[in-house]
Amino acid sequence: MRRVNYVVNGGPEVLFVEDVPTPVPGPSQLLVRCEAVGVTWPAVRRVREGPGPVPLGGEVAGVVEALGPGVRGFRLGDRVTGVCFEHAYAERAVLAEHRASRVPEHADAVTAVALVRSGLVARRACAAGLIGRGESVLITAAAGGVGTMAIQLVRAHGARVVAAVGDAQDKGAFVRTLGAEAVVGYDDPSWGEPVDVVLECVGGEVLDKAVRALGRGGRLVAFGAQPGAICSGELMTRGASATGFRMGSPAMPSLHACWRDELWDWHREGWLRTRVHAEIPLARAARAHEVIESRANLGKVVLVAD
Repeated sequence: MRRVNYVVNGGPEVLFVEDVPTPVPGPSQLLVRCEAVGVTWPAVRRVREGPGPVPLGGEVAGVVEALGPGVRGFRLGDRVTGVCFEHAYAERAVLAEHRASRVPEHADAVTAVALVRSGLVARRACAAGLIGRGESVLITAAAGGVGTMAIQLVRAHGARVVAAVGDAQDKGAFVRTLGAEAVVGYDDPSWGEPVDVVLECVGGEVLDKAVRALGRGGRLVAFGAQPGAICSGELMTRGASATGFRMGSPAMPSLHACWRDELWDWHREGWLRTRVHAEIPLARAARAHEVIESRANLGKVVLVAD
C-alpha cells in the first residue's frame, strides 16, 4: 500500500510517497481503508519544526477491513471515522477502537473528517468558555476547520461572533456566511470593543493580543498547538480568567460520544454545515501542506483516495 512519509524536517517538499506492507491491527484496533484524511495545522507544523520525523497523524474516515483481537463494537464493512496519531496519511491506517465512531448513512467520508474532530474541538472550546446568550465571542483562525465549526456553535448559543483571521479582506465574506457579525485581521491595530470570551487556537503573538481583547470578567480558552505566553497582569487588570485543554487523551469518552451524536444530528438537520476548502489526492499531500502553511484555506483541507 502507499503511505506519505518524511525523514527530515522541512517544508511540504520533504513529503514523499512510499510503498509499505499493509499494517496488521493489534488488540482493540481496526484496520481502516482510508477514503478521506483530514490535514491539521499541528501535523503540518510538526513536519516543519520537529522534533525529528514522527509518523503523520490526522483524522481518517473509511471502511473497516480487519479487526484486531478484542474488538467488540465494530464489524467488517462498517464505515468509521476517528483520529490516528500515527501513519494516518495512508491508503490504510490502524485506528484504536476507543477513538472510532460510526459514520451515518447520510454522510460521506469527507464530511466525516470535516465535521467530527473539528466539531468536537469547537464543542469543547465552547463548553470551556461558558458562553452565554447575548455575549460576544472572538474566535481566532475562524476560517479554518475548527473555526468554521466554532462560529456556528457560538451562534447557536445566542452569542455574537467576532472572527479573527489572517487576512480580513480575503476571508471576511466567507466567515460572515457562517454567522460572524464582525471580522478583524491579526495585524489590525484594533480588534474593536472588548469581548466576553476568546476562543484562541493560534498562539504566539496572536495569543497575547487575544488576552488584551478580553473585557472585564472575560474568559480566554486556549487550545492551539503553537506555544505562547499569557501575561498574568493583563488577566488581573481585567478580572479575567484563562483555561485550556488537549483533545489527545481518551478523557471524557461518554461526553465526547454524546457530543458526536449531537454534531451528526445538527448536521442532518441542516444548520451545522461543513466547509471543505479542497479535496486533494493522497499522493499530493505536499500540496495540502502548502495550502495550510499559506493560511489560504477556507474550511477543511482533506486528502482523498486516488
